[in-house]
Amino acid sequence: MSKSRIEAFSDGVIAILITIMVFEIKAPEGADLAALMTVAPSLLTFLLSFLYLGIYWNNHHHMLQLTKRINGAVLWANLHLLFWLSLLPFVTGWLNRSELSRLPVALYGVVLLFAAIAYTILQSTIIKAEGKDSRLKVAIGPDLKGKISLAAYVAGLLIAWQLPIASIVIYSMVALMWFIPDKRIEREIELM
Repeated sequence: MSKSRIEAFSDGVIAILITIMVFEIKAPEGADLAALMTVAPSLLTFLLSFLYLGIYWNNHHHMLQLTKRINGAVLWANLHLLFWLSLLPFVTGWLNRSELSRLPVALYGVVLLFAAIAYTILQSTIIKAEGKDSRLKVAIGPDLKGKISLAAYVAGLLIAWQLPIASIVIYSMVALMWFIPDKRIEREIELM
């Protein structure tokens, strides 16, 4: 199977998710800065979720550039990732309406954690499909960055019950860590 189909499908799903999320933001009632400030929390949570979808789209693209072999297991692993990403508009909307209450912040962390786990599963499935000479395996190595991310999501999730704002800060820090495309993969792509 050509990897262009999995790329096109994933691109389309992520584009739709971003569109759905922006519909959650309601325009302010007034026409001044004070009115705009009433929707600032919605804009900030949208920004964080938009950033996450962009990060996944970017890193997914880079990962697939190193991928030569797509099989059924890779397709299902990719669909698993898209499932978790498709929940971002829901948890983002709840986060906005709840004004960063504990349970919505924790559930946001659950979705981020399981999306990261799904991404890790997709990486592993691609590596397994490509065998011991997988360029992706060489590029990611021991994947310390991925492991740190998973630990940070768990920490954010646990902290959400006491300090929801601190959880949002942790989730934001993980996003910043991944904002620049994965240099390990980019270096391997340059060697192609």
